[in-house]
Amino acid sequence: MRKGELTRAAILDVALDAASRDGIEGLTIGLLADKMNMSKSGVFAHFGSREDLQIEVLKLYHHHFEQEVFYPSMKEERGLPRLQAMFALWVKRVTVEIASGCIYISGAAEYDDRQGPIREELVGMVHAWQGALQRAASQAIALGHLNADVDPDQIVYEMYGLILALHHDARFLRKPGSVNRAEIGFERMIDCYAPAKS
Repeated sequence: MRKGELTRAAILDVALDAASRDGIEGLTIGLLADKMNMSKSGVFAHFGSREDLQIEVLKLYHHHFEQEVFYPSMKEERGLPRLQAMFALWVKRVTVEIASGCIYISGAAEYDDRQGPIREELVGMVHAWQGALQRAASQAIALGHLNADVDPDQIVYEMYGLILALHHDARFLRKPGSVNRAEIGFERMIDCYAPAKS
């Protein structure tokens, strides 16, 4: 990459770290200028506006999520193995984010009642992930790994519920054993929806 591209990438890395801790709304050009030892105009030159910066940070976060969770899970067999991999890798990522924070979760709290491009970007990313989970659940049903009458959207809802509870208890309450509880919850859910063993 050229020097300008390298600088822009470095700014985004610092911005992502800051947003993970302080939220997307906590991102300012001035904050990044201080952290990068640059002038405000120097940082601003790489982004058209603060909003553009915030959206680019969301895109970088989403890219990391895809690389760590989505794409590796796609290497697993369709159906239940893929769905299990998606949950396991998601949990693994949450355990890393316990120290920093999940932008999807913090962003939902920041933008639940705000309108605009940042909310639209964030909602689109979450919908994309939920769509991937729904497809994996539907494949598991079609392949007979789960009962035919199971609602894929219900599976996604319960998976999300487990992840939100994990993030809340592990990060906010700092409860030990939260990861294990999430994993047990997922296993019970799958057992509940799996065909009866003959």
